[in-house]
Amino acid sequence: MSIIAYAEQRDGVFRKSAFEVVRKASELARELGLPFYAVVIGSGLTEVAPSLGAYGAERVLLIDQPELASFAPAAYAKALSAAAEAKRARLVLVPATAQGKDIAPRLAVRLDAAFAPDVTGLRVENGSLVAVRPVYSGKAFATLAFEAERQVISLRPNVFPAGAPEDDRRAQVEPFAVSIEEADLRGRALEIVASAGKLDVAEADIVVSGGRGLKGPENFWMIEELAALLGGAVGASRAVVDAGWRPHAEQVGQTGKVVTPKLYVAVGISGAIQHLAGMSGSKVIVAINKDPEAPIFQVADYGIVGDAFEVVPQLIEVLKKTVHP
Repeated sequence: MSIIAYAEQRDGVFRKSAFEVVRKASELARELGLPFYAVVIGSGLTEVAPSLGAYGAERVLLIDQPELASFAPAAYAKALSAAAEAKRARLVLVPATAQGKDIAPRLAVRLDAAFAPDVTGLRVENGSLVAVRPVYSGKAFATLAFEAERQVISLRPNVFPAGAPEDDRRAQVEPFAVSIEEADLRGRALEIVASAGKLDVAEADIVVSGGRGLKGPENFWMIEELAALLGGAVGASRAVVDAGWRPHAEQVGQTGKVVTPKLYVAVGISGAIQHLAGMSGSKVIVAINKDPEAPIFQVADYGIVGDAFEVVPQLIEVLKKTVHP
């Protein structure tokens, strides 16, 4: 039996969530006394695969094949399933990213495994795994135990610390080949358009989000400037994305991205339950809204009751004078 962790990469660069999953898997492997393998899938990754050793991986299964250069959920799930079967994996950890959410349920079906998605807590009790995940849009947490022999668990990004890298540690790489057929590639990503120079809200440590209270897309300059001064990413509520003010990639919420940054600043966002479901796991929440009864204040650590057009420019000026003089 073993533990396997899927280390997601894009264009040969590991996502932050990959390090988090690898670190958590290495910790669980020590507690359970099981061998642990990080799995890397793609093409042209021979040089980067050993770097996972800096986050606790001693061995990496490298599935490096040209047909896997682009993300194809069925093919990636097949490859990861083959690795899990070969190493008799008891547990497979996957990041709960957009890619991970596509792979994990397919993998659970392939392995006939129990599946726990978007987990925010994972521990060992009496030799068994216990997982915690938010339910009812984050209003409650469910504690899960497993009866199935195998488990597939996806970990919410930014919850499990990756820790500082040990730069001198390199993992041993073991090539692993998988038979990929044309049918496995019928659905695949042909092109990924990245927002040049912008942080992904799902991975950022600081997120500044704007809502309908900004009254129009032309006023989002305040959100962008405040986020830039704080070194954070720009987020948006569903309402402003639906109105076409901001791209869907920035949407925070149940139908957007789930974020768990160290600091979340909500500007002009009332706090609909769908939005709260996507950001209530943030470490510190600051809400700015002129409505003192807005639901966002129920989850905020710090609340400013005031007009965003008066409060945010003052914050920007203070930051310019103090943090970026």
